[in-house]
Amino acid sequence: MRTVTRVLLMLVTLVFGLALLPAQAMATPAEPALDDTTSRQLDDLLALRNSLTGPRTDAIAQLSSRFLGTPYRANMLVGSADQPEQLVIDFRGVDCFTYLDYVEALSRSADRGQFVQNLIATRYADGQVEFTHRKHFFTDWAHVNRVAANDITGSLTPAAVTVTKHLNAKAGGGLYLPGLPVVDRDITYIPSAALDNTVIAGLRTGDFLGAYTDEAGLDVSHVGIFVSTPSGPVFRNASSLAANDNQVVDTPLTQYANTVPGLVVLRPNP
Repeated sequence: MRTVTRVLLMLVTLVFGLALLPAQAMATPAEPALDDTTSRQLDDLLALRNSLTGPRTDAIAQLSSRFLGTPYRANMLVGSADQPEQLVIDFRGVDCFTYLDYVEALSRSADRGQFVQNLIATRYADGQVEFTHRKHFFTDWAHVNRVAANDITGSLTPAAVTVTKHLNAKAGGGLYLPGLPVVDRDITYIPSAALDNTVIAGLRTGDFLGAYTDEAGLDVSHVGIFVSTPSGPVFRNASSLAANDNQVVDTPLTQYANTVPGLVVLRPNP
């Protein structure tokens, strides 16, 4: 009887001890298995981040430059309404959204553990690695916890336009992403014709840019990073265009802007 009592006391202590642990610590998945290329590059990028002493936006510029030439690969993430979500970390190829995920997370991290935590917080709402919590839309970064950036589009010019979008709802009916709700959101963008020198002067290296789309149910069609270079302002992005050899490139900003209806500007939090 005494043995049973001791066992019960040990179980009660264990259960209460686990209950007192922070929820986030219990919910955090282990670092996924990394391929050799990603593993080496991650260590190099973290070493670079630790060597930088300037503002985080400068780190975004330097870290993002190390991905120049990385092949573009579509649909890098794994998960859907019918397939369990996986935490993907793969630097061998990036799409435009995973590119920004990696750079944003790296800019906040000193080691691998922090990188994994920051990647989860950047890519998923409330740090939950689930398809239903993935930040599928660019403007989620400014609206969904953890908020990664502030939407400053409307502050850059009085020419900015605001429209209400029903994100995830196709014009002809149905959903882009089955299993997810429709989200009504006001989207502000700067028409490309209004992207003059004054607007560009208001941008900062490290700002995240989205190519606004007129298509119903979507906020942007492509994303990248604004960088002021000695050769002029560029849109650094993981490009799917054959003309860019399907890789991460620097495209002159005004050249790119002339190919899309407008731009949405998110400024990273300090």
